[in-house]
Amino acid sequence: MKSIREIQEEFRGLAPDQVADLIRVYESDERKGVRKLLETERKKIDRYQAELARIEELCYFEKKYQDRGLICGIDEVGRGPLAGPVVAGAVILPKDSRILFINDSKKLSAKKREELYDIIGREAVSFSLGMATPERIDEINILQATYEAMGKAIDGLKVRPDLLLNDAVTIPQVTIDQVAIVHGDARSISIGAASIMAKVFRDRMMVEYDRIYPGYGFASNKGYGSKDHIEALKRLGPCPIHRRSFIGHFC
Repeated sequence: MKSIREIQEEFRGLAPDQVADLIRVYESDERKGVRKLLETERKKIDRYQAELARIEELCYFEKKYQDRGLICGIDEVGRGPLAGPVVAGAVILPKDSRILFINDSKKLSAKKREELYDIIGREAVSFSLGMATPERIDEINILQATYEAMGKAIDGLKVRPDLLLNDAVTIPQVTIDQVAIVHGDARSISIGAASIMAKVFRDRMMVEYDRIYPGYGFASNKGYGSKDHIEALKRLGPCPIHRRSFIGHFC
């Protein structure tokens, strides 16, 4: 008879359907440790099935508009920070894409976002990132800079989409049909994917800026107005990536 540790090793790394098959092999084993192990594995399957259902619901808009052709999700990150660029993501996923754990990037851990960044990058029909610098934000305001970053992201795609699903906004001067979806990054798999790509890209930039401009805590606060960031801004003054139009109250 196999030990509980040996059975535990059998479950390690299995796909959910394989886990279900293996549970059936050992469900007649009455040992307490085995019963506990099987219950744990059943809960994993339940979580997996729940995630499958959530992702299928996240594809609602993609399925609704699937007859329109190639669908591209659009989202931005970095409208609120005191420093750094605003970055927009544009992602075209295959129609049958069901990448688990895609969500509003703010609801995911940094580790999970990094994992999904690579998966989305491999699976996407095309993805692109657009950016507006702090200088550009000061020049034309954050809303117009956001639109500009989104336009750059769209222009950078290798294929032209037929429909844009946007997180809450309608982008001016874009000839492609658009649908604005409030809280779209948590309601559309394409917009959620765009949110993740933009967030990871911008976070990496801010970590690099932390090395170039130490003292503001950019690696941790990503340019947002945390208490430590504001105190550093008052103490050190602004650096080249601070948005002058955002920091008048602090320095």
